[in-house]
Amino acid sequence: MHKFDELFSILNSHSTFIITSHVNPDADAIGSEIAIAGVLKQLGKEYYIINTSTTPYNLEFIDVDKSIQEYESNTHDEIIAKADAAIFLDLNHMNRTVRIEEQFRKFNGIKICLDHHTEPENFADFQIIDECMTSTGELIYDFIEAVDEISLTKEIALAIYAAILTDTGSFRFSKTTSTVHTKVANLLGFGLKPEEVYDKIYAQYDFSRIKLLGDALTSIEISESGKVSHLIVSQKSINKYNAIESDVDGFVNFGLATIGVEMAILFFELADGVKISFRSKGNIPVNELAKEFGGGGHVNASGARLFNVKLEDIIAKVLESADKYV
Repeated sequence: MHKFDELFSILNSHSTFIITSHVNPDADAIGSEIAIAGVLKQLGKEYYIINTSTTPYNLEFIDVDKSIQEYESNTHDEIIAKADAAIFLDLNHMNRTVRIEEQFRKFNGIKICLDHHTEPENFADFQIIDECMTSTGELIYDFIEAVDEISLTKEIALAIYAAILTDTGSFRFSKTTSTVHTKVANLLGFGLKPEEVYDKIYAQYDFSRIKLLGDALTSIEISESGKVSHLIVSQKSINKYNAIESDVDGFVNFGLATIGVEMAILFFELADGVKISFRSKGNIPVNELAKEFGGGGHVNASGARLFNVKLEDIIAKVLESADKYV
């Protein structure tokens, strides 16, 4: 079983916490941060939520108190250095904190990692990593339910619901069990409105994203086998529509919408490299494919981020490797 009593003891015995998550945070990252902050609030602790990236505009509603801060060295380095503990959520490799990594590498307080991804770096002094969980948010739900001294609130329920909703693909992925639905039913009991949450996350985008999606869909190509599709988002399109990196979230899933396609790959050209997203159906292990390019993740959803690489130099290599898995 999970070490929830030990986790509670650690949280209860320290005073000041830094909460953080991965670059370009998704709803599981943001939701987990708000949920664990709610726990610390109940325990009377001081905490700072500091991320290397801004919160995507469609997820800002989860942060009801507007407590998440974007990292600035001049403002936050001293705050981090003086904290008793740091909690890393929805990541298990410290380099996923990008601009804050240096500060966390030399951090002298206790490091806590709560996550649900494979192959952890094991950088933390204490960690709970459960690959069977749909999300880090679900893990925090179980923690709260297991400890008598803390309880769910409407704010925490919203944060965890958003985490589970998104990381289960709106309850359609294979980890969406009857147990998960029971937990979600409990969360909804706090007066959450599913249609409103879904609308804010998935149906209220800036026009820049819609135009960017049009370019990405136009770029889709399918392999000779008919089993692998790929699409491209270029810096030219990003600049053309004044879009941001988070606007690209979810684009890769459109690559799986064609009959017969079992794997989709999104190539996103960055200013300093290429970000690659992999998605698959069934038992096709795109995490193994991602590892070939320095990335990782889940069996059906993984990614990699390559620096100082040109888009045209990497596409053919990735597609050639992809054919081995289908």
